[in-house]
Amino acid sequence: MEAPKTIAHEIGGVRNDALRFGLQGVKSDIVGSHPLESAYQSQREIQEGMKRRILANTYGTAFPLKMDLDAQILSRFQRPPGAIPSSMLGLEALTGSLDNFGFEDYLSDPCDSETFRPADMHHGMEVRHGISKGPICPSFI
Repeated sequence: MEAPKTIAHEIGGVRNDALRFGLQGVKSDIVGSHPLESAYQSQREIQEGMKRRILANTYGTAFPLKMDLDAQILSRFQRPPGAIPSSMLGLEALTGSLDNFGFEDYLSDPCDSETFRPADMHHGMEVRHGISKGPICPSFI
């Protein structure tokens, strides 16, 4: 067989495009998350599992599946990339995270940081439509 005469090329590789996303550090790939953060994540997963079992026992097995479907639908609804980020209010109301008081509520918004890079709206739409690959918004330098 004859070898193909074209070279496979990905447009905008996920981590290889240094002009769009800046140079990548190795530390984030090596070092895991903080032990307290991993404990918080595992505790949250346990609580969500218990909540699903309680809902299944109370309202039937279809109810948690319906809630998962609603969460998938609400997680897809977003604004186009740009100056105003998506608030995901419907998803927060469904999951109950409106009641959580996070660090962004009492500290400053991470978008106001000096190291925050604004989103490139054209690249974000390319990623959304599958023309380019990579994160929609490289948030921090």
